[in-house]
Amino acid sequence: MQYELRRKDRGMPESEARDLLERGEYGVLSLCGADNEPYGLPLSYCLLDNAIYFHCTLEGRKLALLAANNRASFCVVGATELLPEKFSTRYESVIVSGVVTEVQGDEKQRSLAGLVDKYCPMHHEKGLQYIAADAAKTRVFKLQIDTICGKTRR
Repeated sequence: MQYELRRKDRGMPESEARDLLERGEYGVLSLCGADNEPYGLPLSYCLLDNAIYFHCTLEGRKLALLAANNRASFCVVGATELLPEKFSTRYESVIVSGVVTEVQGDEKQRSLAGLVDKYCPMHHEKGLQYIAADAAKTRVFKLQIDTICGKTRR
């Protein structure tokens, strides 16, 4: 499902938006807790199936906010180029939203392996050993994608 864009000429097909999610280096997870105070944090992630997976430690502000409100938005910005003579910018970006839940077991292992494959593909075996050693100190969450909206100026 896509958001309704005001500038339809800047809309990106869903397939391109998913491609940008796949190749993005990092994204910004935006949360809002019970106090309605917004909180955005950059993080590494991987896209598997129709979900964004990310990991964290066992405690912290992100976890408290997710416990109060598990709806979230996630934004990735791809290539950008300033166009000073046009007072504009070339860009590509994608925003997704959905519900965040914690994952366990095989899904946790698969998503951590997905992070290793994305960020350290040349060190796959060593990465799996690292995952095994730190699994008890790591929580993994997924944002199930409900809506997706890509936007670009070429």
